[in-house]
Amino acid sequence: MEQGGKRLRDALPVLAMALALVGCGGATQAPEAARKVLVVQPGAAADMAAEAFAGEVHAHQESALAFRVGGNLSKRFVDAGQPVKQGQVLAELDPGDAQLQASAAQADMARLGGDLERYRKLLAQKLVSQSAFDAQQAAYRAARAQYELARNQSAYTRLRAPRDGVIAARQAEAGQVVAAGQPIFLLAADGGREVAIGLPEARIRDFRTGQSAIVELWSAPGRRLPGHIREIAAAADPQTRTYAARVALDGALAAEVGLGQSARVFVADAAGGGLRLPLAAVQRDDGGATAVWVVDAAGTARQRAVKLGGYGEDSVPVLDGVKAGEWVVAAGGHLLREGEKVAPVDRRNRPVAVGAR
Repeated sequence: MEQGGKRLRDALPVLAMALALVGCGGATQAPEAARKVLVVQPGAAADMAAEAFAGEVHAHQESALAFRVGGNLSKRFVDAGQPVKQGQVLAELDPGDAQLQASAAQADMARLGGDLERYRKLLAQKLVSQSAFDAQQAAYRAARAQYELARNQSAYTRLRAPRDGVIAARQAEAGQVVAAGQPIFLLAADGGREVAIGLPEARIRDFRTGQSAIVELWSAPGRRLPGHIREIAAAADPQTRTYAARVALDGALAAEVGLGQSARVFVADAAGGGLRLPLAAVQRDDGGATAVWVVDAAGTARQRAVKLGGYGEDSVPVLDGVKAGEWVVAAGGHLLREGEKVAPVDRRNRPVAVGAR
């Protein structure tokens, strides 16, 4: 019994040291939870003095494709909605008449070419006059031009795509007799996308080309894309009394927008700029300059200097420093530090995926 107690007393220091080491090594500090902040997108809300106009997505370049000659439309190789490549054959006219004309013109040119060679030999022997030879040479040149024209006419019986794009509409069918210049397809070229809207006649002076705008697709509510007014018609539509305008979508995301989609375009007044932020988002940096906190794709808060316009009752126009589609901290910015990880939420306290647009 005494020997067992001695062994226990000898083991106590070792056990105490082991417990101390385990306590030191396992005491890891709990990671600090990301601070929850309310974020908004500049000018994203329609109540920020921005007016919304309904519109439809179009291609920046839309071309009506037609044959340069008339004839019977014998073949149609594409349909509406089909993507096409530059140079691809889209449709074909019956080439019979054009080929006959080209063959006849070629035969006439060959005959006059043979006559010209005989006249050249006769001229060398001084058996024909120079004027007769010149007349024969002029006739041959006219026949050659007529053959080249007929050959071109034969090539015009094939309608090719002038550039990459999508067939937006089909306006003729195989078997139909079409005239030269009659539209067969409407081609929406790849590259740019824009929204066609109508601006009210009474306020047309409030809008200008280059003015910032924000586009929201009806199929993707809450997803807003930056844009600008590219053009405004010179005259109002006689029926609707609105000025047709095109709002071009900016950035690479424009290529993902489908043709024909319905959209809303938010355009702020010309004096206030196209982007606005709530007053609560405006802060002062260490140097006293006006700044806001922007949350990047990694969920990190970054302070950024901005240039603002005249302050409104609850919002302020952003003239420089922030782009449409970025997420700006609208509440809790005074507690943030540069590079701090944050948990962005919307006004309904729902998490916001900042990296997704």
